[in-house]
Amino acid sequence: MQIKSRFRSRSEHSLDSKGRLSFPSRFRDVLRQLESDILMVTNWGKHLRIYPVSEWETLETNLLAKGKERPDLAPFVRLVVSGVNECSLDKQGRLLLPQTLRNEVNLGKDVVLTGMLDWVEIWDKDAWNIEHQTAQANFESYQSKISNLGMF
Repeated sequence: MQIKSRFRSRSEHSLDSKGRLSFPSRFRDVLRQLESDILMVTNWGKHLRIYPVSEWETLETNLLAKGKERPDLAPFVRLVVSGVNECSLDKQGRLLLPQTLRNEVNLGKDVVLTGMLDWVEIWDKDAWNIEHQTAQANFESYQSKISNLGMF
């Protein structure tokens, strides 16, 4: 059985002086399997999200179809869609993160990448540490919610 190609695990990285991020080879492998060399990067609250273009197009299609039913989501759509940048990896496997996006989520030099199955998150390391500690502290409540979904 072949495991479906997804973004998994996390790793710590440092942005170079131009704001380039070395994209992990395991994530590049997922992109190759998806036959995607275009990435869509946008702000998402306290972090950035990176989507392969096919996943981003699915998100946009859902926003078009279902978003009209929820006019209260217009500010969210405006924030996320207006901030999206189309990016590609360079020959060294690096991704240039636009300064405007780095500023919006306060990305410093040290970042954490987390694979979230269909997308990748980029967190400032200090913000990630807070998020991670909060998630660990609330682990029991997540277990019951997952159980309610019939997953465990």
